[in-house]
Amino acid sequence: MEAELIIKSMMGLIAILAVLIFFLFFESGRKSKTQKKSGNNNAVEEIKPDLSSLVIIVKNKKTDEKRLGETLDLIIKYYGIIDKEVGIRPHPSFDIYAKILSTICKHPNTNKNIIIKFDRELEKLNPEYKKEINEAIAKGLNSRGT
Repeated sequence: MEAELIIKSMMGLIAILAVLIFFLFFESGRKSKTQKKSGNNNAVEEIKPDLSSLVIIVKNKKTDEKRLGETLDLIIKYYGIIDKEVGIRPHPSFDIYAKILSTICKHPNTNKNIIIKFDRELEKLNPEYKKEINEAIAKGLNSRGT
């Protein structure tokens, strides 16, 4: 009697396990189909890049013109808004943007279009920093070697 009960219990557990495995594969197959469909439309979930990693790309002298422009676009997209001014002084986080502006002005693979586009978009998002942004660009251009 006990052996029969153990065998029935094992069969029941195996049946439950089979159903769970079926649902596991059914769900994973369904997810891969939706990912394939969304992959064709480039609707893949975006990962927000880290500002420090983007700054490293900008500072790298070997970064080509296209990659530099793309990186600056990502900076504007994710980190374009600078914290509000503290009294009459710029927020300490503005130093990062001043360094980026100076770096792109001195970068060997930059051009006027990249600098102007970044300048305009940053000023559009942060009109209260217009003076500081212009000073950072002037400083970068003046430090550029001939």
